[in-house]
Amino acid sequence: MTAVSPAPTPVGADVAMLRVTAKTMQAEGVLTLDLAAPSGGRLRDWTPGSHIDLVLPNGMTRQYSLCGDRWDPLTYRVGVLLEPAGRGGSSYVHDSLQVGDLVGVGGPRNNFPLVPSQRYLFVAGGIGITPILPMVRQAEMLGADWQLLYGGRRRGSMAFLGELEGYGDRVLVRPEDEHGLLDLAGFLGGPRDGVRIYACGPGPLLAAMERTCTGWPPHTLRTERFVAEEAGAPVRTAPFEVELARSGTTVTVTPDLTVLEALNRVGVEVLSSCRRGVCGTCETTVLAGRPDHRDALLDDDEREADDCMYVCVSRSRDERLVLDL
Repeated sequence: MTAVSPAPTPVGADVAMLRVTAKTMQAEGVLTLDLAAPSGGRLRDWTPGSHIDLVLPNGMTRQYSLCGDRWDPLTYRVGVLLEPAGRGGSSYVHDSLQVGDLVGVGGPRNNFPLVPSQRYLFVAGGIGITPILPMVRQAEMLGADWQLLYGGRRRGSMAFLGELEGYGDRVLVRPEDEHGLLDLAGFLGGPRDGVRIYACGPGPLLAAMERTCTGWPPHTLRTERFVAEEAGAPVRTAPFEVELARSGTTVTVTPDLTVLEALNRVGVEVLSSCRRGVCGTCETTVLAGRPDHRDALLDDDEREADDCMYVCVSRSRDERLVLDL
C-alpha cells in the first residue's frame, strides 16, 4: 500500500475525493479502476461518452472515459492504457496506484454524447473501446439497431472482449495481426440517412473514418480524439489581455504562454488534464471578445457562438477577452 496524500485541488474546481476499490487487468497493458466515495455515497450520474478527470496523488491530472455501468450509482469504472512513452500518468496508475488510495475526480462531463437514433454504427480502435462500451449497452437497452467494429494490434491487447461476446454477431472483432487494417468501407456501407456513426481510437483510424464518411449526410460521424489535430498558426501573434470578470484582475498573455499558463502565473488555477485541447476539462465561459479556437472539441456552430473556450490551447482574435473567472 502506498502512502497517500490528496492531490491539490485547483481553486474553484469541482473535485471529489474517491477511493480506488478495485484494480483489474483487462488485457495486455490495459487495466480498469473502480472508484467509489469513501462514505459509500451516491456518485454523480453520467451518460454514455462521459469522462472524468483523475487527479492522482502525485499531482498529475489525466482524463479517462467512463466505461462501467451508468446505472450503478455507487461506482465509476475507467480503463487505463499503459503508455510507456507518455507523460507519466498511465505509468503511475499501473505501477504505483493501489486499491485503497484516494484520488481526486472532476466531472463527469460529456463531449461525446450519444444522440437518439434508430441505427448506430460504432468503430473502436484499441483503448478507444472505453467510451464506446457504454454506448453499446445503451443502444441495446433502447432496442436500437447497431453494430460494432472493434480493432486492435492483437487479440490479447483488446480489452473487454469477454463483455462483448454476449452481443453475438453485432460485434466484429478484428485484430490487425489476424485481419489486417479495418475494412471501414465494407463495414459502413454506402451513405444513407437515419444512421449515426461513432468512432474513437488513434488519429490514423479517425482520419480514415473521415475520408470514408465523405458523402454521408452532415453530422452523421462523431469522433473522439486522444490527440488534437494540427491547428496551424494562431490568428493573433501579438500579446492580448484577459480580464477575469469575477475578480476584476487583468492578465497579459504573451505569444510564448497559453492562457492557462498565464492564469496559473497569477494564482488562478483552472482544472486541466490533456493540455492539448482534446479532453474538455478546462472549458471556460467567454463573456466578451472572440476566441481563436484551437481545440479538437467544438463544432463549427459552437465555434461561431464564441461563448466558451478551452484555455489550454485556444487564444484570442482580439486585444481583449473577458472570461467568467
